[in-house]
Amino acid sequence: MSKHGYEGGRLNLPFVGICTFGKWPYEPDWDAIDADVAVLGAPFDFGTQWRSGARQGPRGVREASTLFSFGHVGAYDHEDDITYMPEGQFKLVDIGDADIVHTDTIQSHANIEAGVRAILKAGAIPVVIGGDHSINIPCINAFEGQDDIHVVQIDAHLDFVDERHGVRYGHGNPMRRAAEKPYVTGLNQIGIRNVSSTAREGYEDARNMGSDIMSVRQFRKLGVDGVLARIPAAKRYYLTIDIDAFDPSIAPGTGTPSHGGFLYYEVLELIDGLARRGGVVGMDLVEVAPDYDHSGSTTTLAAQLLMNAIGRILHWRGQS
Repeated sequence: MSKHGYEGGRLNLPFVGICTFGKWPYEPDWDAIDADVAVLGAPFDFGTQWRSGARQGPRGVREASTLFSFGHVGAYDHEDDITYMPEGQFKLVDIGDADIVHTDTIQSHANIEAGVRAILKAGAIPVVIGGDHSINIPCINAFEGQDDIHVVQIDAHLDFVDERHGVRYGHGNPMRRAAEKPYVTGLNQIGIRNVSSTAREGYEDARNMGSDIMSVRQFRKLGVDGVLARIPAAKRYYLTIDIDAFDPSIAPGTGTPSHGGFLYYEVLELIDGLARRGGVVGMDLVEVAPDYDHSGSTTTLAAQLLMNAIGRILHWRGQS
C-alpha cells in the first residue's frame, strides 16, 4: 500500500492535485473495483423541468470535497469521540463518471445503472453524485437481484408522478418508479413541503404503495428520534438526498429551490440514526447545480454531508 500524505513526503493540500472525491484513489477499471465505498458521478440533467445545470454537480461536489481531504489519519469528531474512516481500515475509491449520451435518457440511464451494478458486484457501497433526481431510477434498477431495500428520501418534492405527457423517467418520477419495484419494501419521504410538482393523486398513490410522507415542520415536531421510529428497523436502506431538501439560504445552488428546508445537522443526525438502525447499502445525492451557487456553499454542503454520511455508515456497519 502506497504511503499517503505526510508519510509519503507530500503535504498534499486540498488545492493540489486532481479532484477525485475526497482526493481518494481513482479506479477507471470498473471490473477491478476493490473497495468498501465507490463514488460514481452521474452528470445527467435531461430530466429537469425548470433550471438545468445539475450535469455539473459531480465536478462541483468533487472539487468542494477536496476541502475535507486533510484527514490523513481519519476524521476525528470530538462531539462523538469517534474517528471516522481511520486510515488503513477502509478502502475508498472514485470510479469516475458514467458516460452520458446527449438527449438519450434511456442509454444514459443504462450507463449509470452499469456503474452501480459494477460497484455492487465488487461488494462495495455505491455513492452516486448527480445529476438530476432521475438518476435515482437507474440506481434503484441496479439493485434488482439483490436483497430487498427500503428507500429513505430526503427531499422538498415527492417525485411520485407516474407519467406526464409520456414522460416516465424525468426528475419528477423516480420515487414512483422505485415504489413499483418488488424488491423495494417501502419508502419514507422526508422534508416534502409547500407546493409540489406532484398532484394530490400522486400523494394518495404514494401512501397506497407503501410510502410514509413527512414535511420539515412535521419532522421538527417529532424530532430525530420520533422520525426514526417511523422508519422500519433492521432493514437494508437506500438513501436518496435531493439538495433542495435543505433551505435555499444554505443551498441556493439547485434547479428547484424551496424555502422552509432543513439545516445541516438535522439531516446529518437523521443519517447517523439511520446508519445505527440498519445497513445503508447505497445512496445518491442529486440536484446540485453549481452555476446557481455563487458562494460555493451548496457544493461544500453536499461534499461535507456525503463525507460525514460515508464515515457514519462505515462506522456503524462495523459495530453491528
